[in-house]
Amino acid sequence: MRKQLSLLFFIIFFSTSLFAQLNRDQYIKLESALGEGSFFNGHLTGFMLYDLDSQRVLYEKNSHQRFIPASTTKLFTLFSSLIVLNDSTQTLRYVTEGKTIKIWGSGDPSWKYKKFLQPNLQDFLAPYDRVVYSDANMMSPAFGYGWQWDDYYYNYSAERTSLPIYGNLVQVKKVGNAPTVFPPSFQPDVFPTQRTIRELERDFHSNKFYYNPNTFRAKEEFIPFITSPELFIKLASEATGKTWIYQSDSLPKIHQEWRGSPLFPILKEMMLESDNFLAEQLMLMVSDRLFQRLDTERAIEHILKTYLYDLPDEPQWVDGSGLSRHDLITPRTMVALFEKIYRMMPDQQLFELLPAGGKAGTLENSYKAEQPYIFAKTGTMSNNHSLVGLIKGKSGRYYCFAFMNSNYPHKASEVRREMEKVMVMLRDMI
Repeated sequence: MRKQLSLLFFIIFFSTSLFAQLNRDQYIKLESALGEGSFFNGHLTGFMLYDLDSQRVLYEKNSHQRFIPASTTKLFTLFSSLIVLNDSTQTLRYVTEGKTIKIWGSGDPSWKYKKFLQPNLQDFLAPYDRVVYSDANMMSPAFGYGWQWDDYYYNYSAERTSLPIYGNLVQVKKVGNAPTVFPPSFQPDVFPTQRTIRELERDFHSNKFYYNPNTFRAKEEFIPFITSPELFIKLASEATGKTWIYQSDSLPKIHQEWRGSPLFPILKEMMLESDNFLAEQLMLMVSDRLFQRLDTERAIEHILKTYLYDLPDEPQWVDGSGLSRHDLITPRTMVALFEKIYRMMPDQQLFELLPAGGKAGTLENSYKAEQPYIFAKTGTMSNNHSLVGLIKGKSGRYYCFAFMNSNYPHKASEVRREMEKVMVMLRDMI
């Protein structure tokens, strides 16, 4: 019996060891694909392949170097949301005085945005004649540290607020040669122009919108509007049929909380579609839940010190979405973070959140195969492209990887094509 047990142990150990390493030929192939003389030698590239079962690094190249992660930063936001928010959004904090309710937004992005299950504000506010709104708990500015100023009229750069409505976006539709916008209260501020523009464009300093009737296309379906307390209470009053008043009062210590919507659909939309607005609002909700104030910087500092203190390299993490070029993270830290998420989530839920090659989310049109083999978060910014997640080998086993590229002079599509060649080769190896 002892001999049989010893033999069984040896077989298991030997098999695990074989799975936990690449052979010499495989290693040389990866070196050739990523090293000197390869496409990736012309810019900064970092790569790590990690066996989740044996918890061993199978291959790495520049995994200690810091890269601009772009939207793979949302993995940090996902982790923070799972740890702090649990299963529901944080919508409001409030106190009541007779027929008046005083509210402080908690960052919930779902009110009249996309097709999320709506917080039932109509029923919640029904007993009250007057709503007093304060944003005195909002510490973070509308735009994040290091965001590009000229992104202001793109839908991926909507402003952050304590209680957003319509995703802080104006919706645009083409009727004839002119745009029709929603909410309709913005329509009087839409003007024709002879400037050579093809979309409806917002003025930098105001909520005035311009289009050229001769060239208008309406391919940009959503445009951020400039938020203000006055504009918000106008839109909120129209949406609820209640009288809203702005009054910048501090949140009292004794108050009540209201959680309005399930969290998972918001996490799923953020991950699959790489929604920057959702990512930023999620970090505000995390801060609200922790500190009763909306301060992304403080929330990040807390998460790093309490839950992510053991990452291989301390990340420079400054926002929820990855819009900032000040975010700097190493591939081996991305792998360590992903492993934490992998260990804390059921497989089925994790795969629902991850874009799948050729099938879903931001990977729908790349890494195509008869059966998906890449399940990962993408991140793209000018001259930077990263991919972090899982690869399924021909063996049927899953491995974690981080593939990060910075400072390349090519189009992102060209970098993705070359990355795909490496990942196909790797899939066939493992």
